[in-house]
Amino acid sequence: MILSDQGILEEIDKGTILIEPFRADCLGTNSYDVHLGKYLAVYKDRQLDAKKHNEIEEIVIPEEGLVIQPNTLYLGVTEEYTETHAHVPFLEGKSSTGRLGIDIHATAGKGDVGYCNTWTLEISCIQPVRIYAGMPIGQLIYFAVDGEVANPYHSKKNPKYSSRTLRPIESMMWKNKF
Repeated sequence: MILSDQGILEEIDKGTILIEPFRADCLGTNSYDVHLGKYLAVYKDRQLDAKKHNEIEEIVIPEEGLVIQPNTLYLGVTEEYTETHAHVPFLEGKSSTGRLGIDIHATAGKGDVGYCNTWTLEISCIQPVRIYAGMPIGQLIYFAVDGEVANPYHSKKNPKYSSRTLRPIESMMWKNKF
């Protein structure tokens, strides 16, 4: 079951969902619009290695925007910090973003119960496109959970993406044992 706009507001009142900053005009029928933060990052190396810490370089999106290019993975971040304590949050692209040929996530659209942070975006594009800090970039949808959650994300032994940040976070795959 997906939460409606009223359901999202009720959960915010209960404290099971937090969105900062919260703007009422960003609340849709059954989603909440999130916006692109001013920080992007790209990997320093063209070839990445899943077993090593691949370093990134930060880009600050200027006021006049930034043209992103195909065949490059840009890590972005939402302006909004969120906490979800009783629902499964899904981040999806907005249709207006998709119609510009922008994808906002490669595979990581689902959050976990207990995820508390901004959202790192895996941005790619079909053709060059100018993007701007503050532009609507995606929407959060909240699904009800059936059953008790025994191990929320923020309480896991070693959650890799739990330090509050305003910047995108590179892959932490290298912390896994394989």
